[in-house]
Amino acid sequence: MTVSAEGEAALCLPPRPLGTTPALPAGTVDCHVHVFREGAPLATQRSYTPQIVTLADWTAFADAANIARGVLIQPSVYGFDNSVLIEALAAAPDRLRGIVVLPPGTPKAELARLDRLGVRGVRINTRNKGGLPFDAMTALAKEVAGFGWTLQFQVDPAQLSLIADMAPVLGVPVVIDHMGFVALDRPGADSSLADLQHLLDVKQCYAKVSAPYRLTQTAGYQAFGTALATLVRSHPDRLLWGSDWPHTELWANVPDDAELIRHSIDWLGDETVRRQVFVTAPTSLFFERT
Repeated sequence: MTVSAEGEAALCLPPRPLGTTPALPAGTVDCHVHVFREGAPLATQRSYTPQIVTLADWTAFADAANIARGVLIQPSVYGFDNSVLIEALAAAPDRLRGIVVLPPGTPKAELARLDRLGVRGVRINTRNKGGLPFDAMTALAKEVAGFGWTLQFQVDPAQLSLIADMAPVLGVPVVIDHMGFVALDRPGADSSLADLQHLLDVKQCYAKVSAPYRLTQTAGYQAFGTALATLVRSHPDRLLWGSDWPHTELWANVPDDAELIRHSIDWLGDETVRRQVFVTAPTSLFFERT
């Protein structure tokens, strides 16, 4: 682990160069991407210090991987300052949508401005310093419902059942990052996965099938593949794929993106499911208006 120059949070490793990848479906949407900019102020209280990988870097990665469009997720290290994300949306308005971090009580005029720029949701993050707390969800849901935005949650598995209880009355689509961080190598994984399935039973709830290296250390992420197969059987229309590029908060064993893409294609099974997860569900959720 490398200590940052600021001495406040460790500097992440950069993503690995992309090797040859299998063909993703035409129109693939990457639902979980972070970008950064040199000189953008970082929150003093943060969980990591990012490598400065930019929109241009993601564009090169996406073009090489046959990723058509992306959803930028506001990283916790920028707190409520969404300016880097907004700059990226302005640079590629047809290709990108964004998920921001905003406090409850943000004026409606500001929400409308962000909506016009391509913002499609707010992120609640209880796992990182600088993230919005869990108890912000009710107020935020009321404020963003009129824009058709999502609430996205980066939470621990113990919070999945609480979200499932609240989701029916929130009035907005709910998206769970990284399969709810179910610890697939630990006792209780089956119960946590069942909690995630229960949440996906609720209308307009989705889970990102992303970042297997955060959920398991099994060879070839096999435990993740097994869990994903379970979700494909029960909720194939409620899954979204994300690369999690550039893999923040990693200080060793940065994954091979080509390997991750290859595994994801294999795990999702037949072409119909692949198209649903890679293209249809995310396009409807983030790029089409109802």
